[in-house]
Amino acid sequence: MKKIAFIGAGSVVFTRNLVRDLMTFPAFQDAEIALMDIDAEKLMYAEKSVKKIIAAGSYPAKVTATKNRAEALENADGVLCTIGIGDIHVWGKDMEIPKKYGVDMNIGDTRGVSGIFRMLRTLPVMLDICRDIETYCPDAIFLNYTNPMAMLCRAMQGKTKVRVTGLCHSVQNTAAMLAEWIGADMEDITYTCAGINHQAFYLDYRWKGKDAYPLIKEAVEQHYQEEIVRNEMFRHLGYYVTESSGHASEYVAWFRKRPDLIEKYCTHGTGWNPGVYFAAMEGYEERERTWRQEFLDWADNPTNLVRGDEYAAYIFNAVFGDGTLYKFNGNVRNFGLIDNLPKGCCVEVPVLASRAGFEPMHVGKMPEHLALLTGTSAQIEELAVEGALTGDPQKIYQACYFDPLCSAVLSLAEIRTMVREMFEANRQYLPQFKHFD
Repeated sequence: MKKIAFIGAGSVVFTRNLVRDLMTFPAFQDAEIALMDIDAEKLMYAEKSVKKIIAAGSYPAKVTATKNRAEALENADGVLCTIGIGDIHVWGKDMEIPKKYGVDMNIGDTRGVSGIFRMLRTLPVMLDICRDIETYCPDAIFLNYTNPMAMLCRAMQGKTKVRVTGLCHSVQNTAAMLAEWIGADMEDITYTCAGINHQAFYLDYRWKGKDAYPLIKEAVEQHYQEEIVRNEMFRHLGYYVTESSGHASEYVAWFRKRPDLIEKYCTHGTGWNPGVYFAAMEGYEERERTWRQEFLDWADNPTNLVRGDEYAAYIFNAVFGDGTLYKFNGNVRNFGLIDNLPKGCCVEVPVLASRAGFEPMHVGKMPEHLALLTGTSAQIEELAVEGALTGDPQKIYQACYFDPLCSAVLSLAEIRTMVREMFEANRQYLPQFKHFD
């Protein structure tokens, strides 16, 4: 019997989708699914969801639910993490404070000043989880879904012995979107995608073995309004980026530095409005009011047992299931993988999962202009992670000084004032910092 632990199992939809996927593999149909969350009510709904899936498939799997992380991790073969530190009001400061200074974030969970502070709050807990894994299940495979992906994975891989990688569905989802745009079946598509999380590019994209970029170029013009930022980047950079226009607009200097540019590129075609937090907060609070009813509605309907396209279950199956090899895009440190990105930074590249664990694949050089774009972000992330690990606030200020969007909008002195305010707003979550000056 295998044991798979879900840390942050109160992310109920994610938990039940991943359990559904796991149960489609015979190797896991008698597994122990250990659910852990600090929110007792959400944990209860997660447990009910998983039990419904198991009953619907008549699987012999066992479900346990606990608020004790050590209990969930004890002898686990695989660990999945979907935690969030703080609530919507804490995350809101990540949007409100930069907005006050003219830095209009869109989602704020990956990089930029908002992503950096999300990392500062989250990293101490992630390192605690890793230490528990080293104690209670040192051979486990740890798959992280918590953002900011690159910075968290960089720190965990650099400071612990845990076999950890980070997963994001933007690679396969965007590949499927492009296939739909050109009228192709995904079974006929092959690609090589590499870069950093949320800023990886399809260096090669083929349909039945033939270069599909000429078709993508035509499709981008037909679908321009659906993904304005990404399509505009493609027009100028020649390669398609993985992450949505809403995310992509935050990571560069070109789209969110002036109100007229926000109106032109970001308001109508990203799926998000400027200052999305203010609308998102209302939506989040409404979701908090209605998620129980959504669960009840789901519980009244037939259970979907069809496997989805998330990587996690396939990876576990390759490493400690039936051993079927599986190739995915994962977040790993750059040791001989992308030749023209910083050594040791966190990159997102093809990885082979097997009985041996993770085998990242050498990509070689990215096109120079893409290496310039992603390399800047990677170096900023390196600086921010070093600041988080050492408790050095100067490194955090310096990381924000060079952020493309911050530096496009503000002076050095203005950035420092903004970041100082961010430190104060997050004081209770930053035990690693003795001072903020």
